[in-house]
Amino acid sequence: MKRKLISSGLAIMLSLSAMAQDKSAIKFSKTINKDRGYSHLSILASDEYEGRETGKKGAWMAAEYIKKQFQSFGLTGPVKNSTDPYFQKIGYFSQSLTNSALAVNNQAKESLKDYYILPSTVSEKGYNITANNIVFAGYGLNKEGFNEYEGIDVAGKVVMIFATGDPTAKTPAPAQTGRRAPSGAGSQQAKIKYLMENKAAGVLVINQNADNLSSQLKNMLQNGSPYLKTADRAKSMQAAAALPTIVIGTAVANQILAAANTNLDEVKKKIAETLKPATVSINVPLAFSATSKETPVRAENVLGFLEGSDPKLKNEVLVITGHYDHIGLVADPNATDKVNNGADDDGSGTTGVLLMAEAFSNAKKAGKGPKRSILFMTVVGEEKGLLGSEWYSENPVFPVENTIADLNTDMIGRIGEEYLGKPDSANYIYSVGSFKLSTELGKLSETINNTYTKMILDYKYDDPKDTQQIYYRSDHYNFAKLGIPVIFYYDGMLQQDYHRPGDEVSKINFDLLAKRTHLAYYTAWELANRANRPVVDKNADGTLKN
Repeated sequence: MKRKLISSGLAIMLSLSAMAQDKSAIKFSKTINKDRGYSHLSILASDEYEGRETGKKGAWMAAEYIKKQFQSFGLTGPVKNSTDPYFQKIGYFSQSLTNSALAVNNQAKESLKDYYILPSTVSEKGYNITANNIVFAGYGLNKEGFNEYEGIDVAGKVVMIFATGDPTAKTPAPAQTGRRAPSGAGSQQAKIKYLMENKAAGVLVINQNADNLSSQLKNMLQNGSPYLKTADRAKSMQAAAALPTIVIGTAVANQILAAANTNLDEVKKKIAETLKPATVSINVPLAFSATSKETPVRAENVLGFLEGSDPKLKNEVLVITGHYDHIGLVADPNATDKVNNGADDDGSGTTGVLLMAEAFSNAKKAGKGPKRSILFMTVVGEEKGLLGSEWYSENPVFPVENTIADLNTDMIGRIGEEYLGKPDSANYIYSVGSFKLSTELGKLSETINNTYTKMILDYKYDDPKDTQQIYYRSDHYNFAKLGIPVIFYYDGMLQQDYHRPGDEVSKINFDLLAKRTHLAYYTAWELANRANRPVVDKNADGTLKN
């Protein structure tokens, strides 16, 4: 795929031009070097930190380490009404079942073998459902020409349906990207919504995956389902708990269908051949129940603040981010290497934030501090779904309208697959999002690069057709969605050791990590000192504003 080119002749001249180098910026960049980088990363990505999983010991250790570094640089903690002003505690909780039970025809079934219940669908009050009759509604579809509920009032009844699928669909549903769940007529979301709106008493969802649960899902079901308790999440959990839902495997489903003299294979074949509903009322005694509890889990963003020197500009804030969490320990008890160290993802980006924080702090101590304020923030929960940055975006320490940009370093320490073996392999960076919201920020980034670092800026992941959807997969996105200009610095390593124990410190190119950090640092220096903040001249879809 070709790198993105800017068509305007003026833009090309601007991008190829270079500003005069700032001697102060160069002077204080000296501490951004491979040795300082190694000193931080060798600690953060050590086995002792156990892969830094959000809500676990290793992440807490990393948070304490970063805080101490911020303190040693002279940064202040900006979080008010907190027991620790360097820590912004996020609303992270774990929902776990305190009990669950299922009995079919008075025969008790085994949790995690015959069935499972998602803790997030159960309130603390819980439920206790009993019935002598089950409505089997096939795929649970309610659409023109194929209504499996025609003539049936599901209010107060227990309904059994297949988890997904639509036998009447002419083409398979398109592959889903990003964080959005499928929402078409054949999705489980749509099926549950119909039953909820029509006041069903409960639903049995047939899913063959329940026959052989993954170790990851088993662990979550046994130990709790962590989540970020935002206002929207609280509403969705309340809605989900309104309809008692249990996921059953094929054995339980076939036991129920046997009372109607059929089974799963026969039902699926019949529907596929006739393209007609096969809804049936089955007389089988059923009982299922569950209760849950919510437990707060320690998780925090770590914030270090450097106040600007200009009275007119210091209320404007540049944010520099990197996520310090990773995915923790390997689930396989037989694994020889049990730690997902996350040296590149994102120990490297966290290290970059620390190096920049030290450089700017030294500049301020020498009377050369930035005119605007800078918030250095290492966020937690990125690997769980951008949780830390999502929490900050909804609970900002500094007003959103005063935030001029976010520079995000996430994986800056290695050479990605596309550059391996190339002559320029150690002199590139994927610059993601720099032109998405602000043409000015994108041009500034190119000018800074041509002035100081002279790396290849690869814009591959700005392509709207990017199948990996990289632009939406790191913490900068939670700033971009608020209309704040962003640059995401990324090395493109998606296969080599990605989310595996092989992401070790020994594989980091520290010279390259330092050079990429220099690019972010010099860009930050210019943003924090220039007369005007970057103009947002584009909409969220990248089109120019009127």
